[in-house]
Amino acid sequence: MGREFGTIGCRKGDWVVEVTTYRSEAYDPESRKPSVQYGDTLAGDLRRRDFTINAMAVRLPGRELEDPYGGVVDLAHRVIRTPGTPEESFSDDPLRMMRAARFAARLGFTVDDAVVAAMRDMADRITIVSAERVRDELVKLVCAPYPRLGLTLLVDTGLADHVLPELPALRLERDEHHRHKDVYEHTLTVLEQAIDLEPRLGTDGPDFVARFAALMHDVGKPRTRRFLDDGTVTFHHHDVVGAKITRKRMKALRFSGDDIDAVAHLVELHLRFHGYGSGEWTDSAVRRYVRDAGDQLDRLHVLTRADCTTRNRRKADRLRRSYDDLEARIERLSEEEELASIRPDLDGNQIMELLGIGPGREVGEAYRFLLELRLDNGPMAEDDAKRALLEWWSAR
Repeated sequence: MGREFGTIGCRKGDWVVEVTTYRSEAYDPESRKPSVQYGDTLAGDLRRRDFTINAMAVRLPGRELEDPYGGVVDLAHRVIRTPGTPEESFSDDPLRMMRAARFAARLGFTVDDAVVAAMRDMADRITIVSAERVRDELVKLVCAPYPRLGLTLLVDTGLADHVLPELPALRLERDEHHRHKDVYEHTLTVLEQAIDLEPRLGTDGPDFVARFAALMHDVGKPRTRRFLDDGTVTFHHHDVVGAKITRKRMKALRFSGDDIDAVAHLVELHLRFHGYGSGEWTDSAVRRYVRDAGDQLDRLHVLTRADCTTRNRRKADRLRRSYDDLEARIERLSEEEELASIRPDLDGNQIMELLGIGPGREVGEAYRFLLELRLDNGPMAEDDAKRALLEWWSAR
């Protein structure tokens, strides 16, 4: 099954048993590709595992536990510790530093002080690991039950400075003269609230796109922060700037184009609801909200609701009622007009026939005019749409 890794496989009915030689993987100090090293003892093999809690084995057929590094005790104490010294472990494979954060996020365990110290001292070693491996660990961490624990560890040890520098950058300096909430803590709270709202998405398990959008939604704030004379702070256009930053980071981490588009789109739209105010949006504005959200509408609902972290109960209740109202209007208009598939009341063939033109740029312009008309007015009778198109055409 993997000759270069010393692995063979045996199938028995529905079971496949993999048999692997004692081995470990280690990085050359200058290489991004690990090399496989072979050993000749079980204890030596287990010593090269990530942590004591997965450095245990069961000897068959008697099923005796082999636990030379105290993994059972660490499980009982809910502690993440390395079998050998953390410096030796992280030197062999720097990605283990991210795995420590991921295990904390997955299990809710505490990371041993010596491990944290080594992570802090060796954080820059993570740069030797490929972007794809870092990305995979980050996805697992974000999708874990307690991602705040893992992300906090990445930030506190300096690992985030190398793999997700936009997160520690949110810890903006504050003083008594300028009033704004802690953007870093706000972001982690938004992530946790988005997780609580995931059942609204109707999917099994964690939703990485929704969670990562919550994590990145305010990354444009450090670059857009401006101080006003009255002591307040503004972050104008941080949604647009944040979307660009998000695209750049996700491309660097080799995410798929679909994931990049979805997360960046949500970041760019996350403030749109705040124009809803006291509910004075027209039906046209609601249609545009749905049109712009596209297939990310459900996630946008989650992100927008999660983005409310105010401790002012009255303000929080007002925002919740406003969004309840917006969702109700979207549902009503969807039933009446099939909002999810809004199209002009005339198709391309009808446009060309009515205007006496062939395929080309002018058909696209006419199509966009009719689409805007549809968004403004809702569905139109075919004769009314034709009359409006001819008036627009003659006035060009």
